[in-house]
Amino acid sequence: MEKHRIAVNDFVRRQTKSSGKTYSRDLSFEEIVDYVELRFNNGFFRKGYRDGVVIVEGTYAIAKHFICPYVKIDKNTILKAEWVTRRKGEEPYIQIRAMNPEVSGLKAKKIEFILYRHDVLKENNENTTDTEWELVSIHAIPEGVDKLPIGPVTMMRNQLQLPGGTAAHYSSDDWAESVRFWHQYASLEP
Repeated sequence: MEKHRIAVNDFVRRQTKSSGKTYSRDLSFEEIVDYVELRFNNGFFRKGYRDGVVIVEGTYAIAKHFICPYVKIDKNTILKAEWVTRRKGEEPYIQIRAMNPEVSGLKAKKIEFILYRHDVLKENNENTTDTEWELVSIHAIPEGVDKLPIGPVTMMRNQLQLPGGTAAHYSSDDWAESVRFWHQYASLEP
């Protein structure tokens, strides 16, 4: 059985306590990649939204090391909309965050690690190593949620092949599930 090598892509390094994204409270990115590489090579993954993208499934035990930044929106949730860009060269988008300081994120049920193969990252010069696979994102899945849909802004960027997007096409059901989920949940403002 072929053993796959994984490295840390610079893009995932933005996932820190101050980012409003899933982050680890006590593991380095290098420790995370060691874990992901072991899980990937032992078959704990599924195909992502296109060839060259895989989702490595973490255990509940590893999920305890991560902070889930999402909250379920209700009538008491204070929302903030802001016009932002992820990185230089990308179109700005409207980011919505929950502003309730007394609320903490939901408990993570599981963690998913998103890997891109080298050739997929090379399409837009987004590889940051020469390794076969790179970890580009980490997603905490909240308790009560079976699947965390890709955000509609990411889907739009991918499908329209805008800067920062990776060529993909999504079904109308994928779009509907994404919009529905992200109208029920929001990331907490860090």
